[in-house]
Amino acid sequence: MSHLIRHARPNLRDLTPARVSLSTTGNSITTEEVLNFQLTHAKARDAVHAELHLPSFAQRLIAELPILSEASISVLQLRTNAPDRAAYLRNPDCGRTLHGDSAARLRPDSCDLAITIADGLSALAIERNAIPVLAHLLPQLLADAWSVGPLTLVQQGRVAISDAIGSSLGARCSLILIGERPGLSSPDSMGVYLTWSPHPDRTDADRNCLSNIRNGGLAPGLAAARLRRYLQLARAAQRTGTSLKEGSLLQELDSESATE
Repeated sequence: MSHLIRHARPNLRDLTPARVSLSTTGNSITTEEVLNFQLTHAKARDAVHAELHLPSFAQRLIAELPILSEASISVLQLRTNAPDRAAYLRNPDCGRTLHGDSAARLRPDSCDLAITIADGLSALAIERNAIPVLAHLLPQLLADAWSVGPLTLVQQGRVAISDAIGSSLGARCSLILIGERPGLSSPDSMGVYLTWSPHPDRTDADRNCLSNIRNGGLAPGLAAARLRRYLQLARAAQRTGTSLKEGSLLQELDSESATE
């Protein structure tokens, strides 16, 4: 005779940070849940309005990433045409173009890769995640014989700013680490976008994205490993965007190798 084995029902809140299975009292959610929502909402708002202090972050980069000096990678501090945070949030196009003074500082370098770090919609995400990712990624890139141009820090930047920077530096590929739009459970999530043959006319369809890089999301080491693979595929295929997908492109490259 078979025996029925009962399993305890899992608590959904143990499986996801999403706001599910909220505690209730009568027909309303509890005061604790209301206060928790207000706190997480305030953290998300603070992340959007906070600004990245470029001078202090540049000092952190140099101090915490000795590989920059070892590889003679300079750090440049740039700004966009957004004069302040309010203008940046109200007019996204301001964050996609470089201020004239910053644009004049860029010189064609004919490098393989231009790396940009921008505050985006969460300076907190950059402060927490950019350096750990680069600590894993930069040694791998140098081992793969990528020539890396100046590391550019951008205040009030959008994703597309990396196209203008990469084009000005004459880079074959651009990579931008940027703070993502905060959520109620992730005010510090960072995204990374890569674009082959960057140019100001590029669109989102020409880019690949890796997102949710944070504590509780995609770990820095794993993010760096996936970015390295994407860059290897992009260099082999000479393209990025909707036509660059890990699974299908790997099969394509393997087929090409088999016929050579």
